[in-house]
Amino acid sequence: MLILIAVLFTVFLVIGMPVAFALALASVPVFTLTVAMPPTVVIQKMVTATQSFPLLAVPFFILAGNLMNVTGITFRLVKFARLLTGWMAGGLAQVSIVLSFMMGGISGSAVADASMEARLLGPSMIKQGYSKASTAAVLAFGSVITATIPPSIGLILFGFVNEVSIGRLFLAGVLPGIFLTIVLMITSWFVAHKNGYKPDLPKVPSGKELWSSFSESIWALAFPVILIVGFGLFTATEAGAFLVFYALCVGFFVYRELDRKKLYEAVTGSVSDLGMVMLLIIMAAVLGYAMTIERAPQQITEFVTTLTENPVLILTLVVAVLVISGMFLEGAANILLVTPIVMPVLVNAGYDPVHMGILIVTLINFGGLTPPVGVIMFTVCGILDVKTGAYTRASIPFFIAMVVFFVLMAAVPSLTLLLPNALM
Repeated sequence: MLILIAVLFTVFLVIGMPVAFALALASVPVFTLTVAMPPTVVIQKMVTATQSFPLLAVPFFILAGNLMNVTGITFRLVKFARLLTGWMAGGLAQVSIVLSFMMGGISGSAVADASMEARLLGPSMIKQGYSKASTAAVLAFGSVITATIPPSIGLILFGFVNEVSIGRLFLAGVLPGIFLTIVLMITSWFVAHKNGYKPDLPKVPSGKELWSSFSESIWALAFPVILIVGFGLFTATEAGAFLVFYALCVGFFVYRELDRKKLYEAVTGSVSDLGMVMLLIIMAAVLGYAMTIERAPQQITEFVTTLTENPVLILTLVVAVLVISGMFLEGAANILLVTPIVMPVLVNAGYDPVHMGILIVTLINFGGLTPPVGVIMFTVCGILDVKTGAYTRASIPFFIAMVVFFVLMAAVPSLTLLLPNALM
């Protein structure tokens, strides 16, 4: 039955059916051929999936991110990032990576970050001499940083479906996010030197210029800091509600750029984003229940342990599955569908669920950078009009850098667990 579910799901995706409906329809054979369950139970499972206090964090963080994006914060962060790194080799590439790090505490979505930066920085990078393919590669790979920096929507969904503390996941993502930013900046520096890309600024800015820009951006930069500190005081859901209030105060009373029109734009955008996420959640709940009836996690755990009991090899197998599934599935769908199956395998092998949460969510977003159906890749390439083959060739240095990052992250759990163990 598991093979039939997998075949049906693949066929539905190939014919172009939306992922949410493919998830639900692939589970139909379980309810009709094996357990003959009444349709009301399926509806109950859909509703039950939405009745979760931790899941309330999702709409709050989506709304907070959209509010911050319509208050002039993006412009201030671009200016500050440009002063910080624009004088380096490959200046605008460095700016885009630092901006992804800063925006990680606001947007919470790699696809949203990649889309925004492709429109905001992409044309300027091309005018400065970057090839379209190199521009797309830098912007796409930099967006993965948002998967680790709180408030990552992927981490919230992972914590929800796998019953892992969202607060610990948020804290665990900070150091890997910083480390990934440094790795990508070093890679961009080498690529810029090889291709002769010039700095964006002629000289290092003065301390006065940096301080002025920092002062303008302080309310935006404080966003993730308040979030991290707040986990000692309230839950992830309460943190999301507080940050909505914080964003409203910044927009109305500090920057004074938030008006009724922009507020309406933020709310309607949040409703659209939330509708997509919640539809995936309720449909994935149906398939997840079907997989539970068929004992999928237990069967897969037993299958993997018959192949090997070596924890390193087990992790390698799971990584391969996640990267492949990330090539075909959107990040949220992948987290909801695949992680409940592979997590029991990893926990049974002795891995910490928080450590694995950061690794898995980052890996899933990495899958979105690669052909044939990488969502992030298609978003950036579509906006910048880049051929997939050219993008893939330009991505090779960044691909190598990401592999090094994943190996170090898997081999050094303290990089992930240091902050949650110290603060929680």
